[in-house]
Amino acid sequence: MAKKTFQRRLADHSVAIRRTVQLAFLALNVWIGYEFYLWVRHHETGGATAWVQRPPGVEGWLPIASLMNLKYWAMTGHVPEIHPAGMFLLAAFLVTSLLLRKAFCGWLCPVGTVSEGLWRLGRRLFRSNFALPRWADLPLRSIKYILLGLFLWAIGGMSAEAIRFFLDGPYGIVADVKLLDFFRSMGGVALGVTGFIVIASVFVQNFWCRYLCPYGALMGLFSWQSPLRIRRLPEVCIDCAKCARACPSQLKVDKLIQIESPECLGCYECVASCPAEGALAMTVAGRRTVPAWASSLAIVAIFLLFAGGAQYFGYWHTVMPTSVYMELVPRAGEFNHP
Repeated sequence: MAKKTFQRRLADHSVAIRRTVQLAFLALNVWIGYEFYLWVRHHETGGATAWVQRPPGVEGWLPIASLMNLKYWAMTGHVPEIHPAGMFLLAAFLVTSLLLRKAFCGWLCPVGTVSEGLWRLGRRLFRSNFALPRWADLPLRSIKYILLGLFLWAIGGMSAEAIRFFLDGPYGIVADVKLLDFFRSMGGVALGVTGFIVIASVFVQNFWCRYLCPYGALMGLFSWQSPLRIRRLPEVCIDCAKCARACPSQLKVDKLIQIESPECLGCYECVASCPAEGALAMTVAGRRTVPAWASSLAIVAIFLLFAGGAQYFGYWHTVMPTSVYMELVPRAGEFNHP
């Protein structure tokens, strides 16, 4: 009895556990962004501002370069010297999705966390969010898979030599700087599109993640093979539909026995909302229950294993002389996609 009570208490705190992990990784990304900005300013000013070490974690924001490096490693067996941290972070996120559903999107992604904050703000302001009709929802959901397909097609046709030529060139070396410059000097069109996505995210749950994010599409495809599944016991279920209303991905949890969809974030929101004890649970192969605290520990452990392992074996930092950065960073705007 004491064991069941303890497990139930942990289940009741599943939402707080996920929020803690989300906010911790959001704070980590904010810190990385600030450190990277200081690093860029040091090189843009010719060393006039304070020097800080370039944070390798910024490469997590370069998914295309990370995919290229992952392919290069698979083809050659050699860890690339340019943006290696991004490759290890991508590998960590893919393994997380393979084992723990689309947990990267639901637990770690800072864009996903902000997106969730926006639709929750909308729900608080307007008492509800808006669900697009099925005839619009299904075609729009295909956009992120089309974008992913285009990226995979482009990278799939590149040889190892072409990948190295691209990433070792000026554009590849300062790809992270160019990303920062995009946000620092957004034009009218970019501002308009960004503003539209932000406003849409207030009214529609996870608008960016649901319809537009190719990175999330990739994680969803890997999550299809995950042994974890949300499972509902009809004999215990009281048909209140609270689980379906709580699901950020708008899945019909109350109508299904087991959730197979690649849209499932592994977020435990449906489980936390269920008032019927034992009716809904995250399970391994439909049998053993996996509580939220166990998922959170596994997510953090996978992240630390890949990031820590890369640092331990010397594959975390980009190998580049400071003189090269001093030359290229101030001229980042001059380099175009080769």
